[in-house]
Amino acid sequence: MKSSPVLRRTGIISRFPWSLSKRFYAHLILWAIPSLMVLLSGILIASTQRQANYADWYHHWITAGIGIVIAFALARIPIQKLRPLLIPFYFLSISSLVAVRFVGTSALGAQRWLSIGGINLQPSEFSKLVMILVLAAILDKHPVDRLSDLFRPLAVIFLPWVLVFIQPDLGTSLVFGVLLLTMIYWSGVPLEWLLLVISAFLTSLIVSLLPWALAFWIPLMGFLAYRSLPLKKVVVPLIMGVQILIAFLTPLIWEYGLKDYQRDRLVLFLDPTQDPLGGGYHLLQSTIGIGSGGLLGAGLMQGNLTKLRFIPEQHTDFIFSALGEETGFIGSLLVVFGFVLFMLRLLSIARQAPTDFESLVVVGFGTMVMFQVVVNIFMTIGLGPVTGIPLPFMSYGRTALLMNFMGLGLCLSVARRSFTKRRNW
Repeated sequence: MKSSPVLRRTGIISRFPWSLSKRFYAHLILWAIPSLMVLLSGILIASTQRQANYADWYHHWITAGIGIVIAFALARIPIQKLRPLLIPFYFLSISSLVAVRFVGTSALGAQRWLSIGGINLQPSEFSKLVMILVLAAILDKHPVDRLSDLFRPLAVIFLPWVLVFIQPDLGTSLVFGVLLLTMIYWSGVPLEWLLLVISAFLTSLIVSLLPWALAFWIPLMGFLAYRSLPLKKVVVPLIMGVQILIAFLTPLIWEYGLKDYQRDRLVLFLDPTQDPLGGGYHLLQSTIGIGSGGLLGAGLMQGNLTKLRFIPEQHTDFIFSALGEETGFIGSLLVVFGFVLFMLRLLSIARQAPTDFESLVVVGFGTMVMFQVVVNIFMTIGLGPVTGIPLPFMSYGRTALLMNFMGLGLCLSVARRSFTKRRNW
């Protein structure tokens, strides 16, 4: 058995009882949880459209059916065979994001879609899955043993991140950042390096919320650089200088780098009552809807706030509020538990994966799903800003749902191959 950074990183997982090894349980969990969520969300989406002039909720089930077929097909293909296609996929992803900039379709203040044959497709969703595969291939072929090795994954993800950010799509750009951090950590990068990589973002937060803490934060970053990096006399002043520069630039980026609605979302997250009929309306109505569900909920297709469409975009980004109103605390808790069980199963598959590439792909997909789950749920219950991140397998959205099932198919392929390898061994 080989010893690699990824396999060393996964050692802790084997100590948990949920590290199931039987193929039946692995496939049952990975198929059952998304399928049940799609069935439930289809009813919730129909509930949100009871008073609407249209009814396209069944498209969610049709898209899921197509996605299941694709996932089943991908599960039969060893994902190692996809590696020669990653460079074409990467440039196709970049091309589609560039095309969005020039000929994309706009909606809700953002230009994120391409209209092909009357169907709107969102290239940023495709890009997320491509980035997982490309980053996994790079980190497998070029492990990060030195700080300079971080240049490759950073360079690969930088251009798609910029193209997504300027759409503007802050939510997906955050997903890219979290994917990069989690996958380089899983590949064996020291925690100190990871903290230095994200220190720019943390410095920006500190400048905005606790400016006095910079007196402690910047020396701390210098200390971490001194402990973990070579060429200390050069690197330590450089790291601290970059932190000071970021602290100076953050107010300028806030003023000129963000759209008005993005600034409003961040401000109203802290106090949505500042604009209860405008930017804070989504958050206030969402929390009211979830709170009105109580312990057991009003019942499927019985939610009054959902029926009267008090919550904008409830069938997409705010589907969890419909869940809370109609199934209550118990139903919401079961859905959250389902996502947790899904993620634990993916972690077990990543630990048992035959190669680092496959392990990184599974971890990347799991990271994408769970980050979106956490951010979306926090958004709908008022613990996070409105970011436009959908709830995987539940929010209405054809491209996102298809990409989620494609990612599921890749993970099932890894699970199938690891089981076959253990049986043959």
